[in-house]
Amino acid sequence: MREENVTVQSQIKVPATYMRGGTSKGVFFSLEDLPEPAQQPGKDRDNLLLRVIGSPDPYAKQIDGMGGATSSTSKTVIVSRSTQPDHDVDYLFGQVAIDRPFVDWSGNCGNLSAAVGPFAIHSGLVDPDRIPNNGIVTVRVWQVNIEKTILIHVPISNGYVQETGTFELDGVTFPAAEIQVDFMDPSAGSGSMFPTGNLVDDLEVPGVGTLKTTMINAGIPTIFINAEDINYRGVELQDDINNDEQALRMFESIRAYGALKMGLIDKLSEAETRQHTPKVAFISSPQSYYSSSGKEVKSSDVDVLVRALSMGKLHHAMMGTAAVAIAAAACVPTTLVNIAAGGGEKNAVTFGHPSGTLKVGAKANQTKYGWVVEKAVMSRSARVLMEGWVRVPLDTIKHN
Repeated sequence: MREENVTVQSQIKVPATYMRGGTSKGVFFSLEDLPEPAQQPGKDRDNLLLRVIGSPDPYAKQIDGMGGATSSTSKTVIVSRSTQPDHDVDYLFGQVAIDRPFVDWSGNCGNLSAAVGPFAIHSGLVDPDRIPNNGIVTVRVWQVNIEKTILIHVPISNGYVQETGTFELDGVTFPAAEIQVDFMDPSAGSGSMFPTGNLVDDLEVPGVGTLKTTMINAGIPTIFINAEDINYRGVELQDDINNDEQALRMFESIRAYGALKMGLIDKLSEAETRQHTPKVAFISSPQSYYSSSGKEVKSSDVDVLVRALSMGKLHHAMMGTAAVAIAAAACVPTTLVNIAAGGGEKNAVTFGHPSGTLKVGAKANQTKYGWVVEKAVMSRSARVLMEGWVRVPLDTIKHN
């Protein structure tokens, strides 16, 4: 009993829910449940989330926290009742660095977006009158990081969120209920969807060379390059990239110089503090390959192959926001992604990634302001894994 009292006194308990959304996992919080100093942006909030996840960890394992030592599992979400008209909740995403004391607030997580709807319903943040006994409820989400609307179509059975089902998602072992996610107007909030004004750019990267690139800001800022230009085929799996330190340094150089050209940073050194964005992806035309699970992906199953890096490592599947960028770029004629996917006009694309395939729909229109995408649509799934409290040492927040 004495030991338990010491434990309680030396740590604080924070209500939290551990959820899978798409091919990611993260710790979800209701804003009002956070310790008061962490209810506002700043050092106290960042320190809390870092300690919850177990970062910074020089061993890169996050043993002393809830993180899973990958970019897909080092994530946090804060949800609150929306301050925006005609929205149910505000959703703030924090990507927690693994080996450094840094929370990146510069972008969204498309995979965890699918879990925001169920979490909002479980947490009582959606008006009960809007929830049917059986059917679909559309949770209207304001994504705070990028100031965009996301519509999450959550299935309801007997008044409860339906989490189990038969929908299969490559990169996730078990089937679950399908959740359609609509990313509304996912293009850049200000400026062009193609921030350089070009559909294809020459990007000079010292030590690498001059690469043809398509740089797009839709879903999340992304730099697309042809696989063959960097001596890859486009069928690589994680170990092919992540065990090659020289390759990782090359991709980080491409990311940094691309961020500078896209206007996301003012000087090269700022890329260090903006790890979450932009993403780098390499593409190729369809080829047959075996996914990480051993499943054969035939060239006839896909329109294009894409591999993307997240937080300095090749992603095991595909980030949801990067999937939006892929769809948007594929649907604009003459981008590198469009050319690799066979060219011409499109309103959907099926791409191959290390874990399998994914289909994403998008409608691109050319306006007097440039290319815009009205909506990107994909299917994901989500499930509550654990709920209760997380504990962190009392001194994590200095001013409580």
